[in-house]
Amino acid sequence: MLHMQSVSKIYRTELVETHALRSLDLHVKEGEFVAVTGPSGSGKTTFLNIAGLLETFTSGEFILDGENVRGLSDDARSRLRNRKIGFIFQGFNLIPDLNLFDNCDVPLRYRGMPASERKLRIEDALGLVGLGSRTRHYPAELSGGQQQRAAIARALAGSPRLLLADEPTGNLDSQMARSVLELLEEINAQGTTIIMVTHDPELAARAQRNVHIVDGMATDLSAGASLTREATAPASTADA
Repeated sequence: MLHMQSVSKIYRTELVETHALRSLDLHVKEGEFVAVTGPSGSGKTTFLNIAGLLETFTSGEFILDGENVRGLSDDARSRLRNRKIGFIFQGFNLIPDLNLFDNCDVPLRYRGMPASERKLRIEDALGLVGLGSRTRHYPAELSGGQQQRAAIARALAGSPRLLLADEPTGNLDSQMARSVLELLEEINAQGTTIIMVTHDPELAARAQRNVHIVDGMATDLSAGASLTREATAPASTADA
């Protein structure tokens, strides 16, 4: 599903090179649920942005669902991202002026999907997350947990092969966090591959694998095996 080999990311200015990722190797099989942990500034955000085709990388190889993404144009990356990847963010990222149905509809319209198919997908997705009766509600009318469920529904409506979750429970209390994680586990059980960035060790422990990123390099804590190869020491450490 996701294959990264010796992926590096260097941000350059006139005076400084910042190595955000250093020869990172990571392989995620279809249907896995992988938690990514690590301290602030370790490279987790950079990794997630590259995995989600939001950023390019400096060197290495990245194959997503059988397609080599290196060298793809911005438009080609955007199309691939819209077809294959769903995103769940800590801040929900719902559009406040749109109700839940229309929030879910935005990315599907971008794909040029017929209105009848969009309607079925959105209703199914909102029903799956327990919000089938709230389709015409606006984000401000919902609790934090309900807003995160709506964000999950928006991602699921596109039938992604890969779901990327960035601190999906970070703004929720413990009870709501457990509820959202249980929902993600149900989605994963139905075959969707999930990569979740989290600072919460309890949540990470419930994933099938735990990959720890420090200084732009990854270690698979589940297997106890290094997934990195050392690279030339950076001029400075990433703050991603």
